[in-house]
Amino acid sequence: MGKIQAVFHLPGRQAEGFLESLFTLMGIELAVPDHTTLCRRLSKLSVKLPVVPKDQAVHVVVDSTGLKVYGEGEWKVRTHGVGKRRTWCKLHLGVDSESGEILGAVVTTNDMADCEVLPDILEQIDQPIEQVSGDGVYDTKGCYDTISQRGAKAIIPPCSNAKIQQRANSETQPHPRDENLRRRNSAQSRTT
Repeated sequence: MGKIQAVFHLPGRQAEGFLESLFTLMGIELAVPDHTTLCRRLSKLSVKLPVVPKDQAVHVVVDSTGLKVYGEGEWKVRTHGVGKRRTWCKLHLGVDSESGEILGAVVTTNDMADCEVLPDILEQIDQPIEQVSGDGVYDTKGCYDTISQRGAKAIIPPCSNAKIQQRANSETQPHPRDENLRRRNSAQSRTT
């Protein structure tokens, strides 16, 4: 009956009556539990959502979204029509690509860049990380360094104006971001 209530947005007693009439129309001779009995049983119901431990490395997808903050400014705009600068927060998430489980979350002010928050998101993830995917705002040397410190591979599309910082003939180990740019540049040169 709980699902009927949720689907049709009905209070308990209305859901009970709805099911009784539905059973009558369908010719089903079953008794519908009354609202009082369901309330009594639901109060004793214990729901435990299991956390499935993962022994394999996860593929984390990171991104952020804006959250509008309602407050005094919104009320003034509705009442008086006076515009005020709207405030909002950013919710940064790290999600397991396979299960959709949120592994890390950070809420910041709107002036905080996504690439600055990436270390805080990855710090919340206890299990090993195989790969981190994100959009172009994570295309910074710092993000690549943070991801490689966790032993993970970074899958981040380079910005259109991205430049290689360390030349190929350098004696030091090539940076993963520069390697990513070289792969993109060679793919582009093959298509043209």
